[in-house]
Amino acid sequence: MPQFIRRSVSRFTRPNRIAILLLVLVCLRAIGWTQTPPADPDFEAALRLLEEGRTTLEDKSLSDARAALTRLTQQHPENGQYFYQLARANHYRVEAYAAHGDNKSAERALEEAITNVQQSLKLNEKSAEAHSLLADLYGRKISFGIGMFAGPKYGPKVQAENRRAFELDANNSVAFASRGRQYLESPKMFGGDVDKAIADFRKAIQIDAKSDENFVWLALALRKKGDNAGADQAMGEALRLSPRNAFARQAAKK
Repeated sequence: MPQFIRRSVSRFTRPNRIAILLLVLVCLRAIGWTQTPPADPDFEAALRLLEEGRTTLEDKSLSDARAALTRLTQQHPENGQYFYQLARANHYRVEAYAAHGDNKSAERALEEAITNVQQSLKLNEKSAEAHSLLADLYGRKISFGIGMFAGPKYGPKVQAENRRAFELDANNSVAFASRGRQYLESPKMFGGDVDKAIADFRKAIQIDAKSDENFVWLALALRKKGDNAGADQAMGEALRLSPRNAFARQAAKK
């Protein structure tokens, strides 16, 4: 409770102080002015499963994370963060299925991820990370070639979601990484630009130097640019940060 309130009621007798403090707590709760609630152990456990699945792209960890986060969204349908993390879990399931050539399962997981993040944005539209994730998911639909007009249909949506992310947070590493992928994976005639992609990945790393994924994407962009030495250095840093990272290992082999 704020100290100035404690000082204000200190002059009253003890029974009156207790009654006044209880009344103040009720009022503060009503207006949303309370201390940060304790961490949810179920959510923390789900995030650990998600991090393991993100790192290894193993089905069990990702499926367990998806199940745990699904339960949380059912228990707390008003919590946009739970839906966002569920979307992340399904996003990595997309990559895990795609790595094994199971595109049908990947496409189903992709649709589920899009539904999840859209629900997250309904609950909290002002999440730069959620807009960036939706941009990545729309980009993934283009890469799968889902529909004859996937590029013309989803390309503008990718740009719009990334633009909104930067409107909300102009110094967000997730937003820079997502826009970097947009520049890297788009055809040149539709705004693709390797140099801009490299610049965005470098900025993402500058903001978050512990993101192994961003180093992998920087390596991919540098390789496309023809800078093999720089790509090897970036990939080495990704594997130093996360030696078990399946995405880095797959990219390094290619």
